Amino acid sequence: MAMTGILEKISVDQADTQSTTSPKKHVYSPAEKRLKLKIDRLFLPMLFCIVFIQFMDKSILNFAAAMNIMEDTHITSDDFAWLGSIFYIGFLVFQIPNNFLIQWLPIGKYLGGVTIAWGVTFACTALCKDFTGLIITRLLLGMAESVTYPCIFILISTFYRRQEQVVCVAAMFLANAVAIMVGGLIGFGIAHLQGLHGLSAWQYCYIIFGSITFTVGIVFFFTLPDTPKSKWFFLTAEEELLVDDRLKDNGQAVNTTFNKAHVREALAEPRYYAVIAIVFLGSLQNGAFTTFSTQIIQALGFTNFQSILMNIPMGVCSAILICIMTYLSKHFNQICYIAMLSITISFTSMLLLIVLPNTPVKLVGILLSYSGTPTYLLTQTLIINNVKGYSKKVFYTSSQLVSYSLGNFVGPLMMLGGQKPRYFGAMAGYTIANVIQFLLFAFVRWSLTRSLFKRKDVVLHGSDREISDLTDKEDLTFAYRP
Repeated sequence: MAMTGILEKISVDQADTQSTTSPKKHVYSPAEKRLKLKIDRLFLPMLFCIVFIQFMDKSILNFAAAMNIMEDTHITSDDFAWLGSIFYIGFLVFQIPNNFLIQWLPIGKYLGGVTIAWGVTFACTALCKDFTGLIITRLLLGMAESVTYPCIFILISTFYRRQEQVVCVAAMFLANAVAIMVGGLIGFGIAHLQGLHGLSAWQYCYIIFGSITFTVGIVFFFTLPDTPKSKWFFLTAEEELLVDDRLKDNGQAVNTTFNKAHVREALAEPRYYAVIAIVFLGSLQNGAFTTFSTQIIQALGFTNFQSILMNIPMGVCSAILICIMTYLSKHFNQICYIAMLSITISFTSMLLLIVLPNTPVKLVGILLSYSGTPTYLLTQTLIINNVKGYSKKVFYTSSQLVSYSLGNFVGPLMMLGGQKPRYFGAMAGYTIANVIQFLLFAFVRWSLTRSLFKRKDVVLHGSDREISDLTDKEDLTFAYRP
């Protein structure tokens, strides 16, 4: 696939200059290259597909605003903001059971089954006639979609070496960017179905994408690989031995028994709180623009159809920023510094939206507002690369998703109807959030560097490491990647 080729090019283009305390760049044998290609060819398209569908389904509400959903269901602008927010309440409340189910059940069957239920729920939204029906289906949709990211993060951390994982996470968020672009085109086409057979265009959106999601769920239930030695990879005996060696790079054992000590260790770390605060603050802006971007663009003088199409350049801009930040992170072997650069761009976009007049030139600020996506990408990379211990990693991932949910819940509610069309109060709030994020990333980098310095004399030999369920704090051969 073309996308796989792009990601491969990024993944091998890493500078040789690394900290003396960091693991050396792994040199791939021809056999391992073939093994990784097998994994990439099956898993990356499936990863891209599920994240693409998740983002499309979540953001259809944004397009529906230009397809008469508010008029047909008799809801106000503030009601619409609640529809954007309630999704993340569902996303939030299901994290607790999801925290356990992800360890007890085969991930492929679990994710596939939930995706089937999510497709049915999504399609049923087309039957809603009022605010009550819409808010119930949005809540259920949030619960179903909350399963995707934790499952994908766990699979990435078991299928790939640590130096490869940033590219996999980048693939996830490139899927989001492509969903914005393709969604704009598809939304434009579906908008022309208005009135066909007595249905509104927004109803066709939910029926069509609900059916697609249902079909994907069935495919995932039967074919999504659960482990690096899944039968679907068709591994040879030599490749199975290579899988064992690759697992040693993370030194991570899969443990289906939840370890409370891992949770206590995480709760004692200041950087744990910094990370979840970073996610919350960044999600404020994300939640608002995922729900309101079409309406903001309409306020600049664009028609309903034009405002839907304008999501295409927004997706292009997001994809470009993701590729640039991923490349810089790999090239300079840095996570926090590049995240701080991404936040600076986001800060600039909010300033532009505050100071520029309400004319089409304001689109510059809207396009750059999606720089929050690579920041979130880098935050996930930070967790995957610097948290060890199966239960600890699951807890970190679930915690940041709780924070993500709360941020996306609060963000749209900051877009008060009385502040239309410029939303000065909300934009000022997002700007302050960017400043705090910047400072927190600086703290996290200092904390990781300090921890890394303390174990600088430990000789790291990736091939000699044992696969264990020790945490990053307990495993003194574990090198942090700030």
